[in-house]
Amino acid sequence: MTTVLGPDEIRERTRAYLSSSLARQLADDEDIFAAGLVNSLFAAQLVTFVEERFGITVENDELELAHFSSVDAVTAFVSAKTASGGAR
Repeated sequence: MTTVLGPDEIRERTRAYLSSSLARQLADDEDIFAAGLVNSLFAAQLVTFVEERFGITVENDELELAHFSSVDAVTAFVSAKTASGGAR
């Protein structure tokens, strides 16, 4: 059984992953793509992190930069997926 995390836990885990991976602290609303902090390989790694860490499947039609552009965006996306039963 998968434990559904609340938005605060999702935010903390996402912030920790991004800060560690990018070797800098981020504002929760900082757009990592617009700031040029990541490349396409990292974007794929971020999707993998989200799927594995939060137990969800990101469908092809959900692969939009807007879902992964910031800590806030990932938090909203994962929260919506888990609330709608999108967890594996």
